Order: sequence, then structure tokens, then C-alpha cells
Amino acid sequence: MKINQIIREKRKELSLTQEQIAEFLGVSTPAVSKWERGSTYPDITLLPALARLLRTDLNTLLSFSDDLSDIEIKNFVNALDQTIQERGYDAAFQKALHRIREYPTCEKLIFSVTLYLEGALALYNVSESGQYREAYEAFYRRLAASDTPEIRDTAAGMLISYARNRGDFSKAEELIRDLPFSAIDREEQLAILYQQQKRYGDAEKIWERRVLRGAAEMQTALINLLETALLEERESDAAFLADVYEALTRQLCFPEWMCCNAHLQLALAKKDRERSLSVLQKMLPAMKNEWHPQDCPLYRSTAGGASADFSSKLAQKICDELMNSEEYAFLRGGAGLEALIPQ
Repeated sequence: MKINQIIREKRKELSLTQEQIAEFLGVSTPAVSKWERGSTYPDITLLPALARLLRTDLNTLLSFSDDLSDIEIKNFVNALDQTIQERGYDAAFQKALHRIREYPTCEKLIFSVTLYLEGALALYNVSESGQYREAYEAFYRRLAASDTPEIRDTAAGMLISYARNRGDFSKAEELIRDLPFSAIDREEQLAILYQQQKRYGDAEKIWERRVLRGAAEMQTALINLLETALLEERESDAAFLADVYEALTRQLCFPEWMCCNAHLQLALAKKDRERSLSVLQKMLPAMKNEWHPQDCPLYRSTAGGASADFSSKLAQKICDELMNSEEYAFLRGGAGLEALIPQ
């Protein structure tokens, strides 16, 4: 990040105006404005005072600590996962905070680390997660002002989720109404342009991402429709929606275990022991397999896939809940569930 961006970001973090910065340093407001636009730079004699005023150090102000590369961030997130497994969640959290303090302006680092640790709270069954979520919400507030659309929009979505989950519905609505709106779908326009330029590979990647994203959105919508049908005791509708979910997931070449999600949710909600065990008998072994989306013509340009390591951890979380939660006590007893879950 360049010095002008750092000055602007740090000033906004501290809720200072350009006029206040100018007054404190004995310069004109237009001078500060030019610094933030990058058209001129502060005099070298002002840098120590400016760094103190912005509560940062000269290395950060002058960008001597460059942002981490994408591969460095990816490797660090992988290291956090290893730390959780070896030393526990809090050790990984403290490690992440230390790295963020080293690179306080690296939005990609903060974004990737926060999203990973947020997901790991559930994946590793972390108790007393409130202290961690407070820190993550603070990071999301910073990221919601990002100039990078993906980071900004994801952070805004997480802030909405936080407000909604704690029952602050007025704040959630305020955040929703503040979301930027554009009638132009930039991604779609690029894909069409690439096709016209005969850049078929680039166009294909965009359309494939849209299929994956659209499929995930439809899955989420169907699960929520199923939950609503169950709450309203419309069991036939719930069964129909579970069938649609399975058919859609299979038709779109998603992992076999995902096809079972809706029927498992339906069977558990109805406390149907026999049906629940039958679904689990198909689902749990399938979660040991890696998913290679590029094997399907729909996603031939898509790199990577869902790792068996992730789905195995998810399977373990499901098993822990089934074996320990009072809600699923109806499954336990006899050889049924115990035979499916490795001891």
C-alpha cells in the first residue's frame, strides 16, 4: 500500500479530518489533501510527527513492510490450521493477531485470516467464542471500507450476519440499505466481451464461477424453504424440497455427500431414526473422498476442489454433535449410530 493510501486509511481509522491533520502539523488543508491523492508527499521533517499523529511507525508509513503476497497469505492460513490442530484455537488466534500487527494495512491478510478463523470456530467446536467474534467484527468493520469490492461486500455481509444473530435487527436493516447498488453486472459484461474477443477460456472461467455460485445460492434457498416448511408443518412440501435439493446437487456434479444434506436435515427434524441412519450410512463414507469439479464438463476450467481433509473434519463435527447433543439422543442406543461412527 502506498504512503498516500496509508495516510488516508489511518486518518479515517482515527476519525480525524484533513483539517485536523493540517492544524496539528502546521500545514494547509490542501497540502494534506494532495498527500492523500498522491500528487505530493509530506516533507521529510514532518514524517516522525505524522507517524505519531496517525499512531503508526515510520516503517509502516513509508511502506517498508510491503504487503504479503497471495501465496504467503495462503501458506500462513494453512499454518494457522496446523497450529489449531497442534496447540489449540487460541494459539492460532494470537498468532494471527501478531501477523496482522506486522502488516496492519494488508487487507488481503486480514480478510483471509478472519474468514478462516471465523469458519474454524464452528469446524473445531470452539467454546466461549464471544471474545474472538468481537475481534472479528472489528476487523469486518475495517474491511467494510475497503476499495476492493470482494473484500468490502463480504465484510458488509458478515456485519449484517453479526447484527442479525444478536437480534439487532434495526442495525442489520441499516447495513442492508447501505449496500451499494449497481444495475450493471460487471462480471457478466466481461464474460460477454471475452467471448466476442474469442478469449473463450477467460469467458468460460467466469461462467463456471457463476454456475458454482448460483448453485450454492440455490442450495441455500432450498434448505431455508425446507426449514420454513417444517416450521409450518408442511411435511409433504418439505419432502418435495429435499428431493429437489438432491436432484439439483447431483445434476450439477457436486460431491455425493452434499446430495444427502437436505434429506438428513429432514430426517433429523422428524426424529426419524431409521431414515437418519440410512442417510448417514451413505453420507459419512462419501465425505472421505476428494471432490474434483474439473472432472465435470460444467467446471473443466475450475482449479482445485473441496479437499477430503475439510470434509473429513466436517464429518467429525457432525458425528460429535450426533453423539453428544441432547437433540439427537433418539439416534443413540443399539448398534445403529455407533456402528457408523469410528471410535
